[in-house]
Amino acid sequence: MSTVQIDRLLDTVVKLGASDLHCTVGRQPTIRHHGHLKNLATKVLESDDMVSLMKAVTPERNQQELQEEGGTDFGFAYGDAARFRVSVFRQRGDIAMVLRQIPNRLLSFEQIGLPEICRDLIRRPRGLFLVTGPTGSGKTTSLATMIDYINANLDRHIVTMEDPIEYYHKHKKAIVNQREVGSDVPSFSEALRRVLRSDPDCILVGEMRDLETIEAAIRAAETGHLVFATLHTTGAAKTIDRIVDAFPVTQQNQVRVQLSTALICVLSQVLLSRIDTAGMVAGYEFLVVTPAIANLIRENKTFRIDSMIQTGKKFGMQLLDDHLWSLYSRGMISAEEMIDKGKNPADLTDKVHRIGKTVGRIEWDEDVDASRES
Repeated sequence: MSTVQIDRLLDTVVKLGASDLHCTVGRQPTIRHHGHLKNLATKVLESDDMVSLMKAVTPERNQQELQEEGGTDFGFAYGDAARFRVSVFRQRGDIAMVLRQIPNRLLSFEQIGLPEICRDLIRRPRGLFLVTGPTGSGKTTSLATMIDYINANLDRHIVTMEDPIEYYHKHKKAIVNQREVGSDVPSFSEALRRVLRSDPDCILVGEMRDLETIEAAIRAAETGHLVFATLHTTGAAKTIDRIVDAFPVTQQNQVRVQLSTALICVLSQVLLSRIDTAGMVAGYEFLVVTPAIANLIRENKTFRIDSMIQTGKKFGMQLLDDHLWSLYSRGMISAEEMIDKGKNPADLTDKVHRIGKTVGRIEWDEDVDASRES
């Protein structure tokens, strides 16, 4: 039997610009390309293939973690071509692996379509800037773009805490120190505890996973630092509820008060397949914390935030569904994609029907020949 070579697979991923490579026993290696899964035309992977693919990319330390914990994550550079974030795990007694491609090129605000007002907000000396959305919605890319903008334009000390480090930032006008959780520091909360002693201006917290990390991030924002952080929530109002709900009931009022003063904005995003050209486009919801919004947070009236976003266009605010509708109206995304990723699918379906269009379903299945690509 011919063996499956990791280099050949990764060459295909880089060449096609695929976002992920999935390897698991009993199936051909599969890529995610423009949001859809496509099999590569190679052999179906067996247990031995998976072990050798895993060993080809996984450092000793992570192989050990895989043995002990049943899973491990790490980042690695594939020559100069690309970087990958790798997740290796056991399933049904075998090994499976997912490699996410991290583009080497940092993109500009225009290229990823970030709301213009972000530029002004990230010049602020302090506060909490949240980027939220489901896994794979481009949060890391948006944050990397904003960090790169600060790096190029402002003299700041930027400290990032990531698991693993994805985009590498060179020092420009700013100093950028990037700490990898697991190798440079044991946990996000530990990194946050220590960061305040290192004279930071901007702090990036890769993920607010637990109460301790959330508390530390809010505290850092209150004490005069610009803190960027991510959460896996959809929508701005839900994000605020999610943070407050992480705290014991006795502390929730105090946290609302803290958030109302520390929070600058919430950028909530989803990633959509384009139909006008190949590729993806991001849909954004944007909440800017004005005095009126701060009041709603303090008074636990987050259910009124969506209507405030709708009337807050002059502050650069927008609701996710309004942005998705504008992408659909411009012919960039399909009605199905808009409805799948929207917050109120029934309302969006009604709007489509009102303009005399219908909503259908699309099935995808395509093989890509990896041997030809290499």
